[in-house]
Amino acid sequence: MFFAKKTKLTAAAVAVAVSSIIFGGCGKDEQKAAQPTKIQVKAMQVVQRDTPLTGEYAGQLVGLDTVKVQSKVNGNVIEKFVTGGQFVQAGQILYRIDSRQYESAVLQAQANLAQAEANLNNAKIDLMRDEKLLEEEAIAEQVVTTQAATVRSYEAAAAAQAATLKTARENLDDTLIFAPMSGKLGVDDVAVGTFVTAGNTTLVTIGSPDPIYAQFSLSESDYLKFVNRQVNQQSGNVVDVTITLADGKEYPLVGKIVETDRELANNSGSLTVKAIFPNPEGILLPGMFARVKLAGETIPNAILVPQRAVQQLLGKAFVMTVGEDNKSVAKNVELGEQIGSYYVVNSGLDAKDVVVVEGLTNLREGLEMDVKKVTAGEMGFTLTNVTSKFNTDSGAK
Repeated sequence: MFFAKKTKLTAAAVAVAVSSIIFGGCGKDEQKAAQPTKIQVKAMQVVQRDTPLTGEYAGQLVGLDTVKVQSKVNGNVIEKFVTGGQFVQAGQILYRIDSRQYESAVLQAQANLAQAEANLNNAKIDLMRDEKLLEEEAIAEQVVTTQAATVRSYEAAAAAQAATLKTARENLDDTLIFAPMSGKLGVDDVAVGTFVTAGNTTLVTIGSPDPIYAQFSLSESDYLKFVNRQVNQQSGNVVDVTITLADGKEYPLVGKIVETDRELANNSGSLTVKAIFPNPEGILLPGMFARVKLAGETIPNAILVPQRAVQQLLGKAFVMTVGEDNKSVAKNVELGEQIGSYYVVNSGLDAKDVVVVEGLTNLREGLEMDVKKVTAGEMGFTLTNVTSKFNTDSGAK
């Protein structure tokens, strides 16, 4: 009896203890939930620096002069004096076409001309004899008139044969193919034995390697910016052009814009532009792709904010900054040019501001934040842009 009562009392005590633990635990969780949680964010200080604006565009290198070397006569290539990729001088012999038929044509033309000249000479002698007989009234005047017409006919025939001989000699001369300009040959050169058709078969292409063009396209808005910049330059057309090659290195020599198309392309609304670059070492080759940069004005002490920090709402732009006690503060900003990973801020921020660049999804103004300071390098931000926006060629890190 006593044992049974003790068991009931013990069970009741355990129940009370468990109940107190459960309810006590719930109270602590509710207290924790009631406390506000700090939002974890990454933030960095805005960048202030002199910022040169540079127009950057996708471009391709084009030879200054590129010529397709073709034969003026038909025939088989029987001799070749060059190899593909070779540098040649203007007037240097490249190929020789089989000349046998053209040599025969010259001989035939010479014989025909000799016959025509003999006929002409005989006709002139006859005319002189008839003219004397006419003076003696031994023949009719009509005979002399007819003979004079015969002489003129033979003169025309002789002139035609002389022209034929000239053409035959030119064709014979054209069996030797010479370089029309100094430059580098392509590797599309034909082999010995190839039959070439006059004015159709390309024997080889030749191009001038120095200087060379960088060809690119400007949008309408960028073209207007470029024109306005030129107008504002007191010394005239002084806009320098640089190119960055596929290996990421900038070509050391500076170019100048020398050609612009007369109208915008209908399908793209862009303007084709050519800048010329010296190429004394032959490093630049036609067909290479390059990033073309137009040097622009410099914004002194520009305020730059990462694009990732900027939010857009109802046509307005704003950023979240770190305020007192690490609380979030929204600031409206007026944006300028886009430069790489950044925007130029025309108004709304100063150099002391720290902006949130990560963790903006659930962030509202006035919330307490757990702020981790980061750098541009850690976030991968750069002032170099690979698109056709206005940008600078240095990084803000």
